[in-house]
Amino acid sequence: MEELVSLCKRRGFIFQGSEIYGGLQGFYDYGPLGVELKNNIKAAWWRTNVYERDDMEGLDASIIMHRQVLRHSGHEATFSDPMVDNKKNNKRYRLDHLVKDQKADVIAKVAEAMGQSAENFPAVVAALNANPAQASEALRAAGVRDPFSGEVGEWTEPKPFNMMFKTTIGPVADDESYGYLRPETAQGIFTNFKNVVDSTSRRLPFGIAQIGKAFRNEITPRNFIFRVRELEQMEIEFFCAPGTDEEWHEHWLEKRLSWWEAQGVPRSKIEILDVPKEDLAHYSKRTYDLMYDYPTLGHEEIEGIANRSDYDLGSHTKNQSELGLVARVEENLDSIAKLTIPHPETNKPVVPFVIEPSAGVDRAMLAVLSEAFTKETLENGNERIVLKLKPHLAPIKVAVIPLARNKAELVDLARSIKNDLQKLGLGRILLEDSGNIGKAYRRHDEVGTPYCVTVDFDTVGKGEDASLTDTVTIRDRDTLAQERVKISDLSAYLQAKLR
Repeated sequence: MEELVSLCKRRGFIFQGSEIYGGLQGFYDYGPLGVELKNNIKAAWWRTNVYERDDMEGLDASIIMHRQVLRHSGHEATFSDPMVDNKKNNKRYRLDHLVKDQKADVIAKVAEAMGQSAENFPAVVAALNANPAQASEALRAAGVRDPFSGEVGEWTEPKPFNMMFKTTIGPVADDESYGYLRPETAQGIFTNFKNVVDSTSRRLPFGIAQIGKAFRNEITPRNFIFRVRELEQMEIEFFCAPGTDEEWHEHWLEKRLSWWEAQGVPRSKIEILDVPKEDLAHYSKRTYDLMYDYPTLGHEEIEGIANRSDYDLGSHTKNQSELGLVARVEENLDSIAKLTIPHPETNKPVVPFVIEPSAGVDRAMLAVLSEAFTKETLENGNERIVLKLKPHLAPIKVAVIPLARNKAELVDLARSIKNDLQKLGLGRILLEDSGNIGKAYRRHDEVGTPYCVTVDFDTVGKGEDASLTDTVTIRDRDTLAQERVKISDLSAYLQAKLR
């Protein structure tokens, strides 16, 4: 992981946010190559889930949300993590992370003090949350150490910390003039459910997909871009008739595993966690967490696939009615006309169930980079670092390299080839005129460029072999094989390789 983080900084993938002022914990900026890779991951997700399906629509909802939305979705009351403070140094930690990071014998002592087994860690955390006074004593008695100082801490009682970012809306700061930066993109989909249905005439089953920023004021952001305060999500809310939800839940589990494989993240590196009932989110009927084996971190969540039942649309419809925004259609109907849809068989209004595949772009990027990062020993004994990214994800698809940067005829032809290739719509094509072909190859190995095209003196008819005029050398990133190809055939050659 340290080598990967170093590569990301050195080659312009990821920078610390506000770095010139000392950085801001939990915030990262994506550099010239990082933004390309990030956009390619999002494009691959959108292409698979929206363009290649006939039952999906797209959406881009507002980041700032009305406080009533997040109140009635349950986030105001439940979107929190337990935190504890160390009185010795005033450091604050998320309780479950603090305990999880202790040595095994310390965790066992905490579990025993709370009457739980260390093998069932979620139950240990639940017991700590339920008994704040006992929890504080358990942490002290077990000798829980502060991750910052390494010393045994003097711990406060755990208390909930709501992770939503609150913001003032408009010039007057009062109790009614605030909203929240959304903690998830899902609520924007639910509040636009009627708009999408009315404007597209969709019927069940169908989905709404969205990629966008979300904000979570994490107590202890950590592990590079894995746990951050500003994140980007790729989410689907797939609406289906009640009773068909379990079948669709399995459908989306398989679809998402297949998608990860296509991005270079193999199934063998992903464990499927059927989340225990006591650990389910407040809205979840059942959730599968895809746990990817990150380097150093071990198995951590890369995507959640939740069966949210009719919780969200049901909650919003009920609360709109209570607020007097709309009237109920029938006395015995648990919903209102605004957020219902005809059942595909009975044609009666129904609040649909929802299956939600939700992945983080940042975590996806970290997984893709982790799988692609490779160290190889060459035949000459030298070591090279190469990012073996899938071609459709590579930030730079082709680097066009003139053999000598001070020879105008080589540089001009290389630029012309670059411009022609760029028009093909393959992605970013780069003119690499550093002048050192060996260093150029090494650099493009490190950033994952699948193919390098070299324009040399043979290309312009000034080499020893006249038959090589109007040909270029194509170098394959993974095999290191080099092949001469006519300039006139170059576009077709690369399109076949990169499509």
